[in-house]
Amino acid sequence: MKKFFLITIEILLFILEAIFLELNKNTIIGWILFVALIGSFIYFSTKSDHKILLILSSIVIYLLIVFISFPPYKNVPAVKNTNPDKTEVLNIKNGPIQGVFNEDHSVEVYAGIPYAKPPVGDLRWKEPQEPENWNEVLVADHFAPMSYQAQNLPVYNSLVRIIGFHDYQISLKDNYREKMSEDSLYLNVFKPSGNKKDLPVLVFIHGGTLKSGQSYTKDYNGEQMARQDIIMVTITYRLGIFGYYADENLIKESPNNTTGNYGLLDQIKALEWVQNNIEYFGGDKNNVTIAGESAGSASVSALCVSPLAEGLFNKAIMESSTLASITPPHSYRDLSVSLNRCEKIRNELGVSDLQELRNIPAKDLVKYSETEHYMVNDGYALKEAPYNSYMKGIHHETAILHGYNSEESAPFIMFDHAKLNDYENRIRYYFEDYTDEVLKIYPAENDQEADQNWAEIYGAVFFSYPHYCLNRLALKNNIPVYEYFFSRHNGSLGPWHSGEMIYAYHNIPDGVKIYDDTDRKLSDQMFKYWVSFIRNGNPNNSENINWPINADSKTLLQFDEKVALTDERSLKLYEIMDELYGWKDPVQE
Repeated sequence: MKKFFLITIEILLFILEAIFLELNKNTIIGWILFVALIGSFIYFSTKSDHKILLILSSIVIYLLIVFISFPPYKNVPAVKNTNPDKTEVLNIKNGPIQGVFNEDHSVEVYAGIPYAKPPVGDLRWKEPQEPENWNEVLVADHFAPMSYQAQNLPVYNSLVRIIGFHDYQISLKDNYREKMSEDSLYLNVFKPSGNKKDLPVLVFIHGGTLKSGQSYTKDYNGEQMARQDIIMVTITYRLGIFGYYADENLIKESPNNTTGNYGLLDQIKALEWVQNNIEYFGGDKNNVTIAGESAGSASVSALCVSPLAEGLFNKAIMESSTLASITPPHSYRDLSVSLNRCEKIRNELGVSDLQELRNIPAKDLVKYSETEHYMVNDGYALKEAPYNSYMKGIHHETAILHGYNSEESAPFIMFDHAKLNDYENRIRYYFEDYTDEVLKIYPAENDQEADQNWAEIYGAVFFSYPHYCLNRLALKNNIPVYEYFFSRHNGSLGPWHSGEMIYAYHNIPDGVKIYDDTDRKLSDQMFKYWVSFIRNGNPNNSENINWPINADSKTLLQFDEKVALTDERSLKLYEIMDELYGWKDPVQE
């Protein structure tokens, strides 16, 4: 009986160890050694009576195998097809460049193009500089490293795909970790094959709370846009403490008296690169749309009022975030708040000047990204809060497409569900003297009601209310504005935060069962709206129902099993928030 029990334990251990090797993306050598370990264990278990010692020995050897075969860092290939064909060489402003074709040769991808000097060494926390020229052909067949950020073990990322996205796939082609670096100011261009001219351009800014994310994922891969004769550019920018650290000493050394907005300045530099280079790829520099989701959308919101971004784009797409409310709930804070943090950080690091601070390795700084990931009113890239600029009529975009999802809050409160006994205190934290009014709108008698209500309130505070503010500011400034509400449930994220992207950019993969024919039809519809807006500033086209301008800020186009107009669901809560924040209706002024 004891022997059977020990054998069972070892079999279970081997199963768990195999699962970990896969989820952790260990290399093929790890699997070879693991199979050898199993064989050796079976052999020696027939020769020895010391079963417990054998099990312990196998565990130690397994840990060594994990260490030996730990996935290396690699840059991600620009296209899925192995050994892709190379494009013809283009001669852009800084030098010759060569991209790769996707599998059916319908799209050319140029990945990892430098748009600024590496912001390392003495250039850490300085405005982005012009990139160096090159003479040899730059083979742009891999995406450049993501910007330096806190990174999890591969097994954690795999579990996110399983638990959150439900789309994990077993493969030996992805047994590596994606590279990250401070040297990350690169962008990617997706263009249709051939020598086409004057094509509209979409520049996409990734999300990630301004402290994580990358310029490449399947959700906003640019191949589908390129197939519609739209050139799509995706960019990387400095994140966390590397992109948003503010310090009085940095103001003194800056020729522009700025600090705290290095990531935003990177985005502006990338847009300048587009103006100077996109014609080489067949793009029209006078027809540029900027788009982003979450913190990327907040960045778009900032670019719309930044004096440095004037003339660099025409239209804006903002998904699941804006900075348009009087007090933006995330991604932005007053410069004084950031400056008050810098002395504490310097003291914790034990440094006295900027040179010492710049000498600290990135791995020792990245922990501060948890607090240093906010744009600020530095007086250079941002003169003031975006709301104030809009109220003065200051903006650059000629049309806006924007909206939010029905369950924005889900990933943020996944491990922090409300219960009846703490429900009122949660509301009071955000609404103070208006708590009783909120409770009248969202009464709760049990934990389930409290949790459901809190999810909607949290989503309104951080996501949907700022979009309500943006819509009203757009109307004040006579900007055509089209607002959506995404509520489609599926086998993956559904209408969670970021769940709309795979639909809007038409990247639902074929043959994946977590999406059905209804999802694919909806993606077709959303994609056509996005394409039409990028082309001419109006999402309407001959194949979809009419999407009217949201002229009263109360009626949105709902994307679900059916596409139809719907009423804004949280207007009563918004009225309370207007009073709380001191909103003055710009349409009535």
